[in-house]
Amino acid sequence: MSKVLRIFTASALLFAQPGSAIVSSSGSAASRYARDMAETTGSPVAKVVALIKDMLQDMKKEAAADEDTYNKMACWCDTNDKEKTKSVGEAEERIEHLTSSIEELTAGSARLNTEIKKLDKEIAANTDALDKATALRRQQLAEFTAEEKDLLQSISSLKSAITVLSKHHGGSLIQVHEALMHGLDHKALKGVLTRTDRRKAAAFIQLGSKGPQSGEIFGIMNQMKESFETNLAASGKDEAGDLKAYEDLKAAKEEEIAAGQSQLDAKTQELATTDQTLAQSRQDLSDTKKSLAADTEFLAVLKEKCEMADSEYAERTKTRTEEMAATSKALEILNSDESQQMFSKTFSFIEEQETARMQTTRRLSASKMLSSLAKKLNSPMLSALAIRARLDSFTRVKKAIDDMVAELTAQNADEIKHKDFCTDEFNTNAQSTQTKEGEKKDLAAKIADLTAKIEELTNAIDTLKSEVKELQVQIKHGGEDRELANQQFQVAISEQRATQQILTKALEVLKGFYKGASMAQVSQPAGFESYKKNEKSGGVMGMMQTIIDDAKKMETEAIRAEEDSQKAYEDFVKESNNSIETKNKDIANKAEVKAQAEADLTEAKTTMEATELELTHLSNMNGELHKSCDYVMANFDARQSARTAEIEALRQAKAILSGSGGKGGGAK
Repeated sequence: MSKVLRIFTASALLFAQPGSAIVSSSGSAASRYARDMAETTGSPVAKVVALIKDMLQDMKKEAAADEDTYNKMACWCDTNDKEKTKSVGEAEERIEHLTSSIEELTAGSARLNTEIKKLDKEIAANTDALDKATALRRQQLAEFTAEEKDLLQSISSLKSAITVLSKHHGGSLIQVHEALMHGLDHKALKGVLTRTDRRKAAAFIQLGSKGPQSGEIFGIMNQMKESFETNLAASGKDEAGDLKAYEDLKAAKEEEIAAGQSQLDAKTQELATTDQTLAQSRQDLSDTKKSLAADTEFLAVLKEKCEMADSEYAERTKTRTEEMAATSKALEILNSDESQQMFSKTFSFIEEQETARMQTTRRLSASKMLSSLAKKLNSPMLSALAIRARLDSFTRVKKAIDDMVAELTAQNADEIKHKDFCTDEFNTNAQSTQTKEGEKKDLAAKIADLTAKIEELTNAIDTLKSEVKELQVQIKHGGEDRELANQQFQVAISEQRATQQILTKALEVLKGFYKGASMAQVSQPAGFESYKKNEKSGGVMGMMQTIIDDAKKMETEAIRAEEDSQKAYEDFVKESNNSIETKNKDIANKAEVKAQAEADLTEAKTTMEATELELTHLSNMNGELHKSCDYVMANFDARQSARTAEIEALRQAKAILSGSGGKGGGAK
């Protein structure tokens, strides 16, 4: 029962006293009502006392309910205050840790970038040095081949010339002259022949058999041949040393390049991991700051609400204590001996008040009309007011009517505001839920795309690394194969040249015999036929010359093939290194893109969690709105209509009472 209704009911009984126009025992409605109340409860005052006691019990129950609600609120405030204070402290510590970590990771990323650039330069420098060494080696090989060919030709010419000179008996000295002329100009003889030797050789070339003795020339040519052979051996030794130095340098540079590449791969992977961790830490820092701001704001609002709740509870407790004290005081007054005696005297004069019967006619009409409407509208307030209209004075009843109209009007306005609030909140909740569902769908698609992208990048990086590794293995195998092929070439070219030397020597011997002497000069002992040269000698020498020419041609082709193979190998190494560099750059780029994609994926998952949490919060809010609003929304029209009807009834009752006051001589 509401406080207003309790007061109305109590007032209706309290004013059954002299002067309140209660009719006598002649049979009026007021007289019958007083007798009924007295017979049912002992006296109207006894009914009031019982009502006041009920009020005290209700106040005690309400106080207990308030205390229970306040205790729950206090527990909630204390729990949330501790949790949020702890969360704020942890967030502040995490922000400090993340800030320090981000500084370290940023420095680490800068350091790794610098080291990677340095390694790139070192690998490029080593590759360039290897390329230059290879080019120099190719030049050295070409120079050695040319010098070796020249020396071999000079030695071969000198050998032939010496052979001719040793068997010369006035024949042609052209071959000797050519060998001397070619040999004297050779750079290998600088500092070997004396000026006297050179003059003798020059004189022999100019004067032929009239020049210096062939024995001196023979000695000079042997000295020249020995010098050429010594130079040839020295050149071969130098060539072997140059090859060994090149192979050592090549092995060292390839080892340095491989080591640098290995370090570069490790640094690149470390940089990708560092950058990914840095991006995650920055995102974590941003999220933690947002969470800290939200927790700080929540904590401030929490403290404000809890302080307000403390203040409101203290005010409610104070007000209820004062109400209970006033009610208890009223009960004490009503139960005192003096009051009981006064009530006894008062009720003995009820039947003497019948003179006021005519003045209450309109009041009873208003009460009847209010009672009828109270039954029709099932309104306890109208019932109480109907009783009060019969028992109370006009002024008080009119004021009560005005108060009730004002209260009902206010209730209608509050309910309209509540309905509007519910409508707005439902619409806002639905719109926010729809928006968040769309965001969740978009985030799910984004997460799927990023996951697929990361998987694709991972596979691509693994493939590129495998290809780089395969290229490095191919370079190593190519180098081993090239080295083996060069060794085989050296053996083959040496064998070819030795074969040429043997065949040339044999051919020169045959030529010396068959062309250097006249068969006519050969004496024939008695009984022998004339000595003739073998008819097959020309064919044999021709075949030998053909073989020599073929061998020289094969040598030239072998040298050309070796040079082509060397160049092809160098091109292969260069192209492979370029491909490795390109693939490593692609790996670094893809690793960077992958790191960014992983950071975006982490952010998207975090956002998804936040979105799902907001959707849960919106769903909970929707449930709370239904609890708070469903009854109001479903019964809004009926409740508004009922209050409007009550207000109209109250205004009609007031109109009746006003008319009664005007005609009845101003009964108050």
